Order: sequence, then structure tokens, then C-alpha cells
Amino acid sequence: MMPEAPIGVFDSGLGGLTVVRELRRALPKEKIVYFGDIARLPYGIKSESQIRNFSCENTEFLLHRNVKAIVIACNSSSSAAYSFLKSRFPLPIIDVIRPAAEWAVQATRNRKIGVMATQATVASDAYRKAIAKLDKNVHVFSHACPLLVPFVEEGILEGSLIESVLSRYLKPLMKRKMDTIILGCTHYPLLRKTIQKLVGIKVKLIDSAPAAVSELKEILTEQHGFSKQKGKGSFQVFVSDLPGSFLNIGSKFLGEPLNDVKVVRFKYEITKNGKWVL
Repeated sequence: MMPEAPIGVFDSGLGGLTVVRELRRALPKEKIVYFGDIARLPYGIKSESQIRNFSCENTEFLLHRNVKAIVIACNSSSSAAYSFLKSRFPLPIIDVIRPAAEWAVQATRNRKIGVMATQATVASDAYRKAIAKLDKNVHVFSHACPLLVPFVEEGILEGSLIESVLSRYLKPLMKRKMDTIILGCTHYPLLRKTIQKLVGIKVKLIDSAPAAVSELKEILTEQHGFSKQKGKGSFQVFVSDLPGSFLNIGSKFLGEPLNDVKVVRFKYEITKNGKWVL
């Protein structure tokens, strides 16, 4: 591992910036390259094979930026493509599902864990499988919450409208007396305050971002991969499309202004292979 190489992060859109936010906080000296595949979102409603193909292409794009490790900052990609990417690419790859599952198992008191996620993540049963490997006696109930991503990307994080939607999604979880809930989409941490208000302070909410970053720190420690540069590391953002709202909403996800965003496009070659190009 080359310590001064950047960390790569990809997501289907904006949500992965919450993972970057945690990376910037926990590992301020590290360079980060982020890719948001906005042109092809949402991943959450696509087939597993399609998500795997997109995730592979995103990984190859980051590899061309000479990254030393990759964080899959997308629950849909983590559930559909993590094992495939690990077997195909020879560098550390961290997903957001396994680390969050570990934190949830450690947090639960009554062994009842709820999962709020996209349709694709719920359909994959990835969280239940990950938790079962850690503790077969934990009961897991996953619930798809398809309306939350559009609300978050519209900036509707508080108020009666989002509370009404969240109450509908949380009702099945609370009926089963879950004492721990995994926010199984990187958009959802922006709704944490409202969710906590609705479920009460006794329910533990698990955010996948700090869990994934914690695992990355362990890997960097083992491989002596921490950057030794002075000052804050650089941050590059690439997207496959740049809607007018991206900079404003993305800055809210990141917690700091978004600057120097570059648009890349997917180019198909005559051989029917493809690659991302500036």
C-alpha cells in the first residue's frame, strides 16, 4: 500500500458524501477521490447483476486514480457487489453493511435489530445474513423505505411531511420492539434527528459511515498505510452527471462547500468494453 495514495469512495449519487464527511473528520490527512454515479441512479431499484456491473465500472474508474483502498459508500452496491469486487480487485475494499452489522450486534440489548434500507438492499437480505454470521440468535427485520432518498435529496429533513412518511416506515419496526435500528442507506443519517425523535432516545441508531471508517482505519494500521503529509488532505469529486441541485445538496451531505466537481461520461469502445472518461 502506498501511504500517500488517495482513498477512493463511490456511490450511486449523493449519499456517499456522508461517508466522505466521516472520513474527513476521522482521517483529515488522507486524500480522497469520490465518484457519484448520478446519471444511473437510483441503484436501489435495479437488478443485482446491473448493480454489480455498475459497481465494477466505478471501481475501475477509481483504480485509474491510483487509490490505495476503496469504500463502497452505497448499501445497494455493498449488498450486490462487495464479494464480487473483493474477489476481482487486489486492494482493500470496505463495504458499509458488515461494519454496521457488527456495531448493531454490539449495541442491541434485546437482540432485535431493525433495518431501514432501499428495496434492493432489503431484497438482498444482506444485513440479516451479515448479522446471522455474528449472532444467529439476533432477530432482524428489514423494511424498504423508497420515499426517503427523494425527500433527503430535496432537503426535506424535518417537519410534519417527512415525519408522516417516517412514521409509516418505522411503525412495523417499533411494533416488533426493535431496540436497535440500522440506517441502511447513506442518505438516512441526514434524517437521524427526526428518526430519533420518533423512536425515542432508548432506541440505538446505527450509522454505517463511522462503522465503515473504523474498519478502514484498522486496515491502514495493519498495512502501515496512513498518509504522513502535513495539513488536510485533498478532496476530488467526480460525477457522471451534474444536476443543478448537486452542489447545494451535496454540500449539506458533506458538511462543507463542494468545489471543483468534474463530470465524466461512460464511453463504449468498439470491443463493447467501456470506461469512464473525462
